[in-house]
Amino acid sequence: MGRALRFTYLALLVLALAAPMLGLYPVFVMKLLCFALFACAFNLLLGFTGLLSFGHAAFFGFAAYVTGWFVKVQNWTPELGVLAGVLTAALLGLVFGLVAIRRQGIYFAMITLALSQMVYFLCLQAPFTGGEDGLQGVLRGRLFGVFPLVDDTVMYYVVLAVFVACFLGILRIVTSPFGQVLKMIRENEPRAISLGYEVDRYKLLAFVLSASLAGLAGSLKTLVMKFATLTDVHWSMSGEVILMSLLGGVGTFFGPVLGAGIVISLQNMLADKVGEWVTVIIGAIFVVCVLAFRKGIVGEVLAWHERRKARKA
Repeated sequence: MGRALRFTYLALLVLALAAPMLGLYPVFVMKLLCFALFACAFNLLLGFTGLLSFGHAAFFGFAAYVTGWFVKVQNWTPELGVLAGVLTAALLGLVFGLVAIRRQGIYFAMITLALSQMVYFLCLQAPFTGGEDGLQGVLRGRLFGVFPLVDDTVMYYVVLAVFVACFLGILRIVTSPFGQVLKMIRENEPRAISLGYEVDRYKLLAFVLSASLAGLAGSLKTLVMKFATLTDVHWSMSGEVILMSLLGGVGTFFGPVLGAGIVISLQNMLADKVGEWVTVIIGAIFVVCVLAFRKGIVGEVLAWHERRKARKA
């Protein structure tokens, strides 16, 4: 299915490049791309390493605050603000990983959730975050002093370029020897240990990479939306990215992107019509998909293709 997948990805890239000319609202598509990157970062950890984190909102949200504060208060350029957010998320991921990585299953998930809640209360109380008001009015500035990000179209293509680069980077990581070791750890960790691999080191590196990409998504989201709030670092954001990954298909490359697209689109279409009931509707859709598509939408499509190919053989 390699050729068909490459053609599909190429068609989607062409569609993304033409989105502003097709009349799609750039800010909405940029928000979708930010959350798609967030879901891909989470999928790198859960889908290809087998580690379920309930604390990824900490990396996404705290990087959003750091980028917003440096750009708004310290008058940093947007590229330096994003870099600061990513480095902060990577450092936070290293701390989380060193504490949680030796635990497995529900214990790992609960430790990451507890650490994430500590970050949430830090953001609630710290003066630089603006408390419950958040950081408002973050200016986009000029990228490298040349590209005016205040123009939504320019900002859109910057976000798209970053997303495509990160997507290809994740694809390269997963298909590399390092990625194959991560898959082996996911499938049979004792076997990986018996072969002499330092499993904890591999898992820690995967955790830091995932946290860094999540922080990049949060930093870009701050520039796109021009604000950072407590919602970005709340535990519900961790649940939302899990929903996106499971809905599209954990362990697939395009699944998290599709899941993010479905969730963000539903939120955008239904928020002004049903209010807070949008969460109930998304939850109901998730339950139906889990019952009907155990492997997620993309996972089920790939499984169907494999069964069809096996029957022909």
